[in-house]
Amino acid sequence: MFGTRDIPLELREGEISVSLRRDQDLLIYHRECLGDACDKQLVSRAKKILIAPTEPVTQPKAITPYLFIKFDKALLLEPASTARIYVTFPVEIGVFATGAGNPQLIDGFTLAEKKFTLYGDPSMGRICWYWSSRIHAAIPDVDELREGIMELTIQNMDTDWVEVKKAVFNAYGMKIFYGLGMVSMRSTMKLRPGDTAETSFETSPIKKGATRSVERYALKKISMATGKFVMEHGL
Repeated sequence: MFGTRDIPLELREGEISVSLRRDQDLLIYHRECLGDACDKQLVSRAKKILIAPTEPVTQPKAITPYLFIKFDKALLLEPASTARIYVTFPVEIGVFATGAGNPQLIDGFTLAEKKFTLYGDPSMGRICWYWSSRIHAAIPDVDELREGIMELTIQNMDTDWVEVKKAVFNAYGMKIFYGLGMVSMRSTMKLRPGDTAETSFETSPIKKGATRSVERYALKKISMATGKFVMEHGL
């Protein structure tokens, strides 16, 4: 499903259908996903659209840029050690017009079931999108329309053993890739003394040859000092 496609378009894959046709000066867009429908009309000379995975923090509403991934089992790291694991994250799909200027988001949707959680205490904590994932030693097989794969490198910079049960990420720093049968991104988590950690993202894909996706936050020209996130309320 992902990639650049010509207009007119009639596309159906699983529980998703997308169509786009021209009527004089208008482009007529229609999408269905899990019983939800979206209809729009565009004034555009675009001859192609792009369907691509986007940061998984906007559907059904863009309430928070933070993604909380809960591990199914705790991971215990000895001092000065590094672990490379794979976890999953929810995939969101964006449809973009690729006419004049930057790609313009037409529509966004997801097949993944999502909910919220609070990281930290009620007074100083962060509202986050919640996702639960198994820890994998190798790249797992997943449905790329529902789940992406995150390669997570965890570095224990403490002088003691550290137990990790979760990771929180800032979507402003996400670099998502698609192609080669999966949606993916690479991240790091640096464990520091005092049960704190810093998460950030890499700019290269898990597999060479994957295509870098559109960054929705970059299109909005929202300025953030950093795409990193400091976990100060427990690991």
